Amino acid sequence: MDLSIIIVNFNSATFTINCIDSIVGSNMRMKYEIIVVDNASDVHDEEKIRERFPSVNWIQTGYNAGFARANNAGIRASKGDCILLLNADTIVKNNSIDKVYHQFSSQEKYIACGVQLLNEDGTHQHSGAKFIKGGANILLPLPYLGKMIKSLAQIFQVKQPNVFSVNKDEDVDWIIGAFILTKRVYIEKAGMLDEDFFMYAEEIEWCSRLRKFGPMVLFANADIIHLGGGSSSNYYNMKQYDNSRDIWSKKARQIIVSQMLRVRKQWGIFWYLFNLFAYYIEIPIFGIGFLLESLFRAKNKDFEFSQFAGFAKNMILSLPFFMDILLNRHKFYKVN
Repeated sequence: MDLSIIIVNFNSATFTINCIDSIVGSNMRMKYEIIVVDNASDVHDEEKIRERFPSVNWIQTGYNAGFARANNAGIRASKGDCILLLNADTIVKNNSIDKVYHQFSSQEKYIACGVQLLNEDGTHQHSGAKFIKGGANILLPLPYLGKMIKSLAQIFQVKQPNVFSVNKDEDVDWIIGAFILTKRVYIEKAGMLDEDFFMYAEEIEWCSRLRKFGPMVLFANADIIHLGGGSSSNYYNMKQYDNSRDIWSKKARQIIVSQMLRVRKQWGIFWYLFNLFAYYIEIPIFGIGFLLESLFRAKNKDFEFSQFAGFAKNMILSLPFFMDILLNRHKFYKVN
């Protein structure tokens, strides 16, 4: 088997069917398999998908295992020399998986690759990034400290770590989890995804381990549309994909916990405590800033009280997770 394509499904049968349709409709020159790992979706998801694609290898986790554990189940069952983690909410155009597979497998330099992901209108998405020392870029969503950090970065001309637009192949330190292609040999060296993660940031931590064995690249000549939010929007009851990186919603609570977990694992206890302190000190800063804006520019406030309250609530409810992360306890960091 040349390539194993792993797709995680969670109440997203329509997305998954459209994704597989776009794969089987391509002119794939290699021998490949498609593995769908289901995280205890509605029973009709399995019926719909397996009826449409009876040759698909179906794996049932039996619970909402999230991204890392579900993909690991697919990796364990896979037979391919190369492994592709592919989001259910992607559409493959112009035989792109075949092109990327042969481009990647024909060279020895890169240990993993991604692609320049596209929106439905053809514009470019954030598809990969460079590492920032200590993972301090997780501070950027903070309403006031984040603005100060951005201003300082502009003054000192710090290069933006995120890669939003690739017109030629570009080396990166980590790749967005919607499309990650690597070789089995490197997974055996670096290990599989860390199963402490439920959702978000797990691919960054995984890439930090894979990256020790060689460079990674985003290929520019692929057409992979990433619709966004296929499974996560179902889990968080979102009507549409929200990529604003807010810090006050339930989804944001999971992102904050996962990002802190990633920093602790990748960068160690000092940088974990540094980032955690910044998040907690932002609570009074956010409150004072909101109060001043309410008094002096009420009609042009940047934030609402509900956003401040949501952020404070997230930090309070996440405190037990942060203590477990500090003590490096292995558990399933899923925010309820």
